[in-house]
Amino acid sequence: MPVVRSKICGITRVEDALIAAEAGADAIGLVFYPASPRAVDVQQARRIVAALPPFVTTVGLFVDASRGEVEEILDAVALDRLQFHGDESPQYCGGFQRPWYKALRVRDGGGLHEEIQHYQRASAILLDTYVPGIPGGTGAVFDWSLIPRDLSKPLILAGGLDALNVQEAIARVRPYAVDVSGGVEREKGIKDAGKVRDFIARVRACM
Repeated sequence: MPVVRSKICGITRVEDALIAAEAGADAIGLVFYPASPRAVDVQQARRIVAALPPFVTTVGLFVDASRGEVEEILDAVALDRLQFHGDESPQYCGGFQRPWYKALRVRDGGGLHEEIQHYQRASAILLDTYVPGIPGGTGAVFDWSLIPRDLSKPLILAGGLDALNVQEAIARVRPYAVDVSGGVEREKGIKDAGKVRDFIARVRACM
């Protein structure tokens, strides 16, 4: 099986970022969406990014932010990639001189191929659980059988993952990467070191 990457999202503290990096996370996610309980401000984000060792990718998550808001954050924080979780257009997503990927929320009824076709310049597609009115971080698993086998983009799987189900998810879906937030938390925005280490260890055991 190809190597599966892991991303720990919703990091709000330097110590949690370092735990994720030491455990072997390939990426950490910083949420720039004020309505989220895992949101960070520019000062928090700068401290977290500065503390990380080399080769850990930093991802900034945005939800229907204005172009000016994103540009202001990019001027202040050294983000490697951007993740868009709202109704952003392909033209908007591609306008920041950073690699980016688009999150799509999966619901019954199909249509994933058509949605993905709109985002051909994305470096990957992230699939998350559809819950009305909530752009992500729901902690709910969606039906993995709804994912087509011939997606044209690398797949990042999210939605209710934790140490107990991630190996089954990898075996069934064969994603490029897995993305976890609530599944490794002690409380919203605060990671549990043991859960983070266990999650990443189980992902690595699939290699």
